[in-house]
Amino acid sequence: MATAAEWWSAARPRTLPAATAPVLVGTGAAAQVGGAHLGRAALALGVGLAIQVGANYANDYSDGVRGTDVDRIGPMRLVASGAAPPAQVKAAAAAALGVGALLGLWLVAWSGVWWLLAVGIAAVVAAWTYTGGRHPYGYVGLGEVGVFAFFGLFAVLGTTITQAGRATWPAWLGAVAIGLLACALIMANNLRDVPTDVLAGKRTLAVRLGERRARRLYAAFVGLPVPLGAACAFAAPWSLLVVLCLGPAAALAGMVLLRARGRALVPVLVFTGQLELTFAVLLGLGLAV
Repeated sequence: MATAAEWWSAARPRTLPAATAPVLVGTGAAAQVGGAHLGRAALALGVGLAIQVGANYANDYSDGVRGTDVDRIGPMRLVASGAAPPAQVKAAAAAALGVGALLGLWLVAWSGVWWLLAVGIAAVVAAWTYTGGRHPYGYVGLGEVGVFAFFGLFAVLGTTITQAGRATWPAWLGAVAIGLLACALIMANNLRDVPTDVLAGKRTLAVRLGERRARRLYAAFVGLPVPLGAACAFAAPWSLLVVLCLGPAAALAGMVLLRARGRALVPVLVFTGQLELTFAVLLGLGLAV
């Protein structure tokens, strides 16, 4: 039986900035037009975290039963390691996604933006079908597309709209920036797994592009958000705080372009998550001020 520590590791806490960052930026954008609402922000954060954890458990289950998680570098895999039976991991994924769905329904009802209910349903489906179902889109190189949409555009703009009632142009720029950083997270993860994904027939974007081009794309993912965030200074001058992320972004791009691989990419994944969270704090604060 898996321990609590193993369940926590399998939840992949290093990926949780991808769920937190959109709420910080979306709330900052709402505050910039006088519409911030901490209660709705907290609900949006709960939705994001629950769906992220649910997606991680769903990936653990689906990759485990397919046999694509054998001999992987990285966090604990409950199914592949045999620490927990597949049915338990599947149930944990369903429970987390269910919590996210209920919190999302509460948020939609509270804000009155009922059309976002369709977005929430799509997010839950996307979390499961990333590696689950008959035709998982993560296996054909579309993982970054899903992450950009659901942990970038929809998450940031949805957070802003449920608080301020509308999406401003700084919210759009912030949404694109956060989406790119979320893509950097998944690209770092997939670069690490290229050798085993090739053997397992998992055609992630990193596999389809080849390592050289995938590494360049990662550099773009971490580099472009800074000028996008800085452009928000035309509406909120303190948004220029995001230029503090230039150094860390350049360092991460350099590590990846210099061909870090295998276990050397594990800290890249950690630092990419930290970069996304730091960027979100600075941009959210800059917009709010």
